[in-house]
Amino acid sequence: MGIQERKEREKEARREEILTAAYKVFVEKGLTGATVDDIAAEAELSKGTIYLYFHSKEDLYLAVTNRGLEIMLTMFEASAGKGGDPIQGIWDLSNAYNAFYEEHREYFRMLAFFENPEMHDMVSEAMMAECQAHDAKLWGFVSDVMKKAIDAGFLHAGLNPLEVGMMLWSNATGLLRQLDRNEEYWHGRMGIDLRKTLRMSSGFMLEAMMTEKALQLYADQLIHHGSAPSQEKKS
Repeated sequence: MGIQERKEREKEARREEILTAAYKVFVEKGLTGATVDDIAAEAELSKGTIYLYFHSKEDLYLAVTNRGLEIMLTMFEASAGKGGDPIQGIWDLSNAYNAFYEEHREYFRMLAFFENPEMHDMVSEAMMAECQAHDAKLWGFVSDVMKKAIDAGFLHAGLNPLEVGMMLWSNATGLLRQLDRNEEYWHGRMGIDLRKTLRMSSGFMLEAMMTEKALQLYADQLIHHGSAPSQEKKS
């Protein structure tokens, strides 16, 4: 290994150490409560060293969030290898998103940063470009899954694959946030199982977009018959 290559590896290892420390601090204190001094202390580095790697606290936050996006994409890609028809592919993708929420809830919460435009001005152009690249990969994958269902005649031909993905994602994200923040209220006081509600609402939306071909294939599993499509491949 050459000197330059070793230096690059050491630099990347130090960057990962900083991100690990930042994740811990952000989980404990949130973006607003955390400081670069806190992260430097957790990483056992000087504040100046942190700034050699990251432009601002907000850059660090997004860099940590990118880790979450990478995990999500890996889970999405794994869901695509399960086989099944295109409708089952959409359900597998939905299940992967739900699993990401259950297994990586802190990263799920961090994704809300993207919905606060007032914070974006505090992020460097380079970091924003990095986030947009991750975002494009995710949405490209989602769009491809929807396009396969449209091209196979399982979803209506006039639908835009990205719009379909966005509708299903928005519905799931809204309910998952209620589950994350207000599960006791909805379950304990209102008697509503939000996980069941999420599957039901996703099923209703998907059923409304399915062609007659798909409706016939899943005739005994549709929402109006009392259940969402099975998570297992239909024979």
